[in-house]
Amino acid sequence: MALVRQSAESLLADALADRLHTMLADKARIQFEAGVGNGEVRSWRNSLPAFLSDLVDAGLGHVEVLLEHKLPHSPMRVDVVVCGQNPRHGRPSYVLVELKQWSKAEPYGEDLVQIEHYTQPVLHPVVQVRQYCEYLVDSTPALAEQQDSVHGLAYLHNAREAGVWRISQYAVDEFGELYTLDSKSRMVDRLRALLDSDSATRDGARRAADEFLGMRHAPSKPLLAAAAKEIQEREQFVLLDQQQVAYRLVTMAVEKARASRTQTVVIVLGGPGSGKSIIALSLLGELARQGREVFHATGSSSFTNTMRKHAGSRNPRVQKMFKYFNNFIEAEQRGLHVLICDEAHRIRETSLNRYSRREAREKARRQIEELIDAAWVPVFLLDENQTVRPGEMGSRVEIEAAAKAAGCEVEVVELGGQFRCGGSEFFDAWVAKLLGLKGKPTPWSKLVTRTDDEFVVRSAESPREMESWLLDRQDKEGGTARIAAGYCWKWSDPVTKDGTKVLVPDVQIGDWHRPWNVKPEKRVPDAPAAHFWASDERGFGQVGCIYTAQGFEYDWAGVIFGNDFVWREDHWESRRNHSHDPAVKKADDLHFNRLVRNTYKVLLTRGMRGVCVYSEDQETQDHLRSMTG
Repeated sequence: MALVRQSAESLLADALADRLHTMLADKARIQFEAGVGNGEVRSWRNSLPAFLSDLVDAGLGHVEVLLEHKLPHSPMRVDVVVCGQNPRHGRPSYVLVELKQWSKAEPYGEDLVQIEHYTQPVLHPVVQVRQYCEYLVDSTPALAEQQDSVHGLAYLHNAREAGVWRISQYAVDEFGELYTLDSKSRMVDRLRALLDSDSATRDGARRAADEFLGMRHAPSKPLLAAAAKEIQEREQFVLLDQQQVAYRLVTMAVEKARASRTQTVVIVLGGPGSGKSIIALSLLGELARQGREVFHATGSSSFTNTMRKHAGSRNPRVQKMFKYFNNFIEAEQRGLHVLICDEAHRIRETSLNRYSRREAREKARRQIEELIDAAWVPVFLLDENQTVRPGEMGSRVEIEAAAKAAGCEVEVVELGGQFRCGGSEFFDAWVAKLLGLKGKPTPWSKLVTRTDDEFVVRSAESPREMESWLLDRQDKEGGTARIAAGYCWKWSDPVTKDGTKVLVPDVQIGDWHRPWNVKPEKRVPDAPAAHFWASDERGFGQVGCIYTAQGFEYDWAGVIFGNDFVWREDHWESRRNHSHDPAVKKADDLHFNRLVRNTYKVLLTRGMRGVCVYSEDQETQDHLRSMTG
């Protein structure tokens, strides 16, 4: 999807009349959820006339140009896609172009550059356009089969070589080349080599653009081969009992779809540590090996980024197979063989957000419907007791109803067993009883004996004691340890001290002070990004919140109960006025109570070998002490 499509000469006329940027802004208000900022409109006004003039001067005024083309299943947009015919063989040829107004740029570590007046380094423009080309080819089977059809270049139209020569010394290839004002003539020669300058090919350029916009999008065979090698050959997954049942039901549904064109929804239910994500990765690796068109999707930024890092660390292209639920708003109906929806309890009512415009809202569908429609076999893996935010509505009832309304067959698998928390068959039941989710609270000692279970459950009399216990366990028995807490303290932005950004110790209990983990959109030296708080050793010393802990595991878990959830005589009370979670505070009383309980259930079940609990409320602390004995 592009905001505007016209010939180069037609677009240049609009640009010279000073109306092209306004046309784009008007289209963006309709098509993009959040519209665009003034800075982007200014960049259109400054950059597009320069590049379009070069195209026309090169004798390429007849080629078709797509402006602000949105990549499939992604929010990213390419500045310009030029469509024409290759002068050597006459087949369609596409050139992706990234335009930069920079006049000066300096290298800033691997793949990054620092721009004057920019507060943060940015991606090298050659890397940026190369990644766009790779992504487009990897997600468009027709382009993957057409060798040499896609090319990329970055054009710094205001820059002289003297101002950017250090970043121009960067490896180039068919997907990424760099040109400046001084090398404009070489860029023109390159464009003429890729796009036929004979105006008689105008109809061919139009057909090329039509084909480009009409191509179906799914993982290409080369990408699937890379994913199979990266995931399946690297990971040695062993599926047990119902895990294997879930796996087989999915592979059988894929065969059934091929043989009889039948769409089947598979729902996999399981508690913390029951192996849902192992099933998801096993399926992704095996289906990719078979050449099936498959994506993995979640609703969690932290979880998706960690999966990308874990399952695609040796091949950045494979990382693109890990999507978000809201990437399928405009997906082709049954365009994929399989869509694996992990952490599906985080599915929302719609894929819209607060920036979505009225036009988008009027044609919006439910997110569950979008995900079901995207594949022949949509797979939903979820834990109904891990819903922790208002608007999250992934449940067996909701998914099953939507599947049947769409005419799909439905298979449901309930996973048993506890593969996290030391394999303890008792701990999950103890947590459910402790929080009043199922039955009455029962002391740990009455559920388990030392000979039955090696999982460790205890309380601490202070956060400092908890921290010491975790460090001691980590030192003596190995593994990883983290402290997480209910969202009961404000979460400040980093501050600058002595020229360096540092975290603010917001979580304060007595004389013990620790910062929350880094905010997702912030960077702080010597602290891991929010996505990797649970897996990066530098995460210890920061307190994790529900949004960074959910979906992950570590060996030793410390959990601080805040004043949003306290024990009074014989029952739990949820207290809205002590919550600092802006989303959860908006929920009605019934939902607020459920969301807070689910939050602590998630935090308590992150540890694989042991958990230590503490509450800053004395009556609650007394209760926790009695339950961990």
